[in-house]
Amino acid sequence: MKLAGKIVAGILVVYGLLTAGLYALMRQPPERFAKGMSKLPMISMMILPFEPLWMSARGGHLQVGDAAPDFDLETLDMQSRVRLSSFRGVKPVVLVFGSYT
Repeated sequence: MKLAGKIVAGILVVYGLLTAGLYALMRQPPERFAKGMSKLPMISMMILPFEPLWMSARGGHLQVGDAAPDFDLETLDMQSRVRLSSFRGVKPVVLVFGSYT
């Protein structure tokens, strides 16, 4: 019986360490996060609490009605840059994230 308790305790410790490691990985900049995620086996997404960790690590602190954080991006033709704040008070801006393919 003691052996079974030690095995369960060991599994819980390993699970906790893997969960903490995944959370720490999610807190990294996108490039490091992507590099780390590419090395994780797919089974880990089914075993570890991916979605709750993601919502906590990347949830942010914006509330409804808050101004969007400013950002600066290169245009698709790579000829100029666009800054979100340059549109503030000028015209509405819609940000669409995702893929429609």
